[in-house]
Amino acid sequence: MSFTYDDVGATRETGFCPPGFHPLHVRTRVGEGEDVFRRAAEAVMTWEMHRAMGVGIDASADRAATGVDVTVTLAGMIKAPCRVVWTVEEYRRTGWAYGTLTGHPECGEEAFVVERTGDGTVWLSVNAFSRPAKWYSRAAGPATRGLQHAYARRCGTVLRRLCGEDT
Repeated sequence: MSFTYDDVGATRETGFCPPGFHPLHVRTRVGEGEDVFRRAAEAVMTWEMHRAMGVGIDASADRAATGVDVTVTLAGMIKAPCRVVWTVEEYRRTGWAYGTLTGHPECGEEAFVVERTGDGTVWLSVNAFSRPAKWYSRAAGPATRGLQHAYARRCGTVLRRLCGEDT
């Protein structure tokens, strides 16, 4: 399957959004400290965060890595094929991004990155750019973007819970 957009890998540059796409940036505080960072990073890299959200994940590998194919299933009906386009595993920053493949209801890219700042605070950033690719995505209009924002916010809430930081 082929990517459905030209700027593959562009979510590496925070804030970049190709013309004709809608940007998304949601940053959520997950907790504090090295243990929280390591737990959050592992949950993101192994699909645990996504599975804990209740979405179906069918991946060609147990961990995110460039070239891994992932199909996300929503509500048991909508299948969204993607491919991991980049990963990062650094001392204070871990995550990955996937790009949409033919058959995905949207067209674009989405990144999930866990970062530990200098003061020890752990954050999840979800950055994306997208536009509708299927008739039902276009028909839903702004509601689709609202659902994408809700999904990104839920990622942070679920990750905080997985790390034992939800109070």
